[in-house]
Parts: sequence; C-alpha cells; structure tokens
Amino acid sequence: MNIPNKTLLSACTLTAILFLTGCATQIKTSVTTNPPPSEPLSNFTTFEMKPITLAPAYADNDTNKKALAKIQEYLTAGTSPVFISWNQVGATKAGDKRTLMIEPVVTEIKFIGGAARFWVGAMAGSSAVVMRATLTDKETGKIIATPEFYADAKAMSGAWSMGGADNYMLERIAGKLRDYLSANYAATVGGSSGMGER
Repeated sequence: MNIPNKTLLSACTLTAILFLTGCATQIKTSVTTNPPPSEPLSNFTTFEMKPITLAPAYADNDTNKKALAKIQEYLTAGTSPVFISWNQVGATKAGDKRTLMIEPVVTEIKFIGGAARFWVGAMAGSSAVVMRATLTDKETGKIIATPEFYADAKAMSGAWSMGGADNYMLERIAGKLRDYLSANYAATVGGSSGMGER
C-alpha cells in the first residue's frame, strides 16, 4: 500500500509534536526577577548557611537525593570562600554582631540521571529545578529576603550531552544563589531567578 507523501509527512509531524510535548516538564517558576533584600547584606557580620533540604513531595526519590547532594557540593564550593571573606570583614567591625542565616530548599525537581539519558535519551524528558532561599536575621528572626531560582535542561540537550546538560543544571542553580548573595552584599539590587536563561 502506497501512503501519500502528504499523509506521511503529517503523521511524522504529529508524532514529533507529541514526542516533544511529552519531553517537556511542568516545573516552572513565575519569578523572573528577584526583589532586593530589605537591607545590604554587608550590614551583617557573620554568614551561615544551613544544609540544603528537599521538599517532602520529592524526598523519597533516590535520583532526587543524588541531585540534591550535587547541588550542596556546588553551593559549598561556591559560597564558602565568599563567607570566609565576609566573616573576616565582619569580625573587624565595631558594634553589635549580626548573623545572616541562609536556608536553601529545593521546592520542585525533576532530574534525569546519566543512566536514564544513556538508555532512553530525550524520551526521558527534560530536567528542571526550583530552589528558594530564606535569608533571616538570626538574632531577631526577621526575614531579609526569599529569592527563588530556576534552572533546566531540555530533553534534547540532555540526550546530546549524555546527561552533561542535566548535571550542569545543578551547578547553575547553585550559582544563581551565590550570585544573588554577592550582588546584594554592598547594595540592594535584587537579581535574576534564571527563568528563561540558558
């Protein structure tokens, strides 16, 4: 049976659309630009960060736990030198000592691991992660800022890179928090959430 080229083309187009739609993830954030903190972070003399946590809805998945550990690794590597420097500056300041507590939490995540990328490729779907950080004056309990960050890795990018894009997503989300803290140290300027960025 000969199938007309037009019919075959339409069927292929429909299949491609359904495939790409299935690869998309519903994890998003409505935040594109984070507002500035209520005061410059340089007003604080000590900086502490709690270990990153995972929202309960995602906490039972081993792949998510591994992704969380990688984000923690990137966060520690990116912020530790900054905090050491800022804490040294704070130690020389006269007057009351103030501690800024930073509590990051991954509120949503879909992470496609390397094994899934190897065996299934783009059909495993896209990876995405949303992380919120609560910045609190430890002495008073006052919330200084609650920035939210987003990063993703498209299904095809993940497949072509054999999972490299998915892993880079974890590094990018950690970098977004580090960048927000650094940008708002001397002045209150806010910062990007990462939504829509690559």
